[in-house]
Amino acid sequence: MKSDTIAAIATAVNNAGISVIRISGEESLSIVDKIYKSKSGIKRLSDMPSHTIHYGFIQDNEIVIDEVMVLIMRGPKSYTKEDIIEIDCHGGIVVTKKILETILKNGARIAEPGEFTKRAFLNGRIDLSQAEAVSDIINAKNDFALKNSLNQLKGNVLEKIKIIRNSIIHDLAFIEAALDDPEHISLDHFDQELMDHMNENIAELSKLLKSADNGRLIKEGIKTVILGKPNAGKSSLLNVLVGTERAIVTDIAGTTRDTLEETIQLGNICLNIIDTAGIRNTEDIVEKIGVNKAKTMAEDADLIIYVIDATTKLDENDMEIIDLIKDKKAIILLNKSDLDTVIDSKEIESITGKSVIDISAKENIGIDKLEAWITDMFFQGKLSFNDEIYITNIRQKEAISDSLSSLQMVMRSIEDGMPEDFYSIDLMHAYETLGTIIGEAVDEDLVNTIFREFCMGK
Repeated sequence: MKSDTIAAIATAVNNAGISVIRISGEESLSIVDKIYKSKSGIKRLSDMPSHTIHYGFIQDNEIVIDEVMVLIMRGPKSYTKEDIIEIDCHGGIVVTKKILETILKNGARIAEPGEFTKRAFLNGRIDLSQAEAVSDIINAKNDFALKNSLNQLKGNVLEKIKIIRNSIIHDLAFIEAALDDPEHISLDHFDQELMDHMNENIAELSKLLKSADNGRLIKEGIKTVILGKPNAGKSSLLNVLVGTERAIVTDIAGTTRDTLEETIQLGNICLNIIDTAGIRNTEDIVEKIGVNKAKTMAEDADLIIYVIDATTKLDENDMEIIDLIKDKKAIILLNKSDLDTVIDSKEIESITGKSVIDISAKENIGIDKLEAWITDMFFQGKLSFNDEIYITNIRQKEAISDSLSSLQMVMRSIEDGMPEDFYSIDLMHAYETLGTIIGEAVDEDLVNTIFREFCMGK
């Protein structure tokens, strides 16, 4: 790890009220001593105790740049476990960059993206799963994602992985010891004990792996495609959900010919919504491209919202859409329910086998029911953040899946009566693979790749 002192702007570079510049490393205090002038007559900040705040000025030689507050946090009681200085200055772009340039001129270098958190990991303050949770907190799109990331930052993934790894290494050590000293350590009847341990660990890993599907939805949002015939009210629905006139709405069929994409919050659920061209048989080349694109989008969707015009009888286009959604998670919205209708929800339910909600996109009637239906469909009606762990990281998911396969191989070896040294190979692989989740036995390239995705100053 580079031991030089790093610095970066830790807040968004804009004309906000306040900007924060962060410095970390052995020379943090000595660098700030060169550029800080105290309002109260303090000679050197390096003589001041940790976790204190000081008021004064940052200057370049004798030229005052800004009036600031300076926070001192000495290692190891800091984010990186190194000496950290944070400078709170006025939020103008020019003044913030000028202070950073002055810091760099006096001995620091610009931090790489995520380097502060990378140092926290390399210095042992957090494990790799907690480091990834920091990035998830910054990028959280909804309350669910934020709460889950905070739980991971507290170490709930770390603790769960440590328990499973400790169980595996205990069994592995016993097998190795027995193979090395069979006269004093017997493996008689150990296969049943090992099988019990494997069943427990496989159950825990299976639960974590199962949580990854919900975890992805929590983190990234539910990919939601709106389908329906032309003039069914798809664009009106999108506008209601977004809260603005995002899509053009007319009485002319086929107005929407391409996809429109928006991310919205429906209560605490994040929906990545895609409005599509109305599905119908058409000879218009451009509209036909839009229809085919709608069908392709539907194949990859987590959720399909099928909008039906309740004032119009079902036809062959509806039957095609019904066929598209039969094996998908879908909610049917029976639109224009405030008008004289020719079909009802019970009829649609009997034909499709899907849940139906009566709505009026124009009058904003029935939309509030959508959140409850989606929560129930994806999260069994609720999400719990007390003890529940949701895996939201694809790297962690792959490691859990790989480890689970190894433990299942151990079970097969036991059932097939294989020699104990066969167990050791798969046990060790599971142990090491789980270690990559928390940052043990990971190579430098992987670490660099993970932290490269972070923003500057974090």
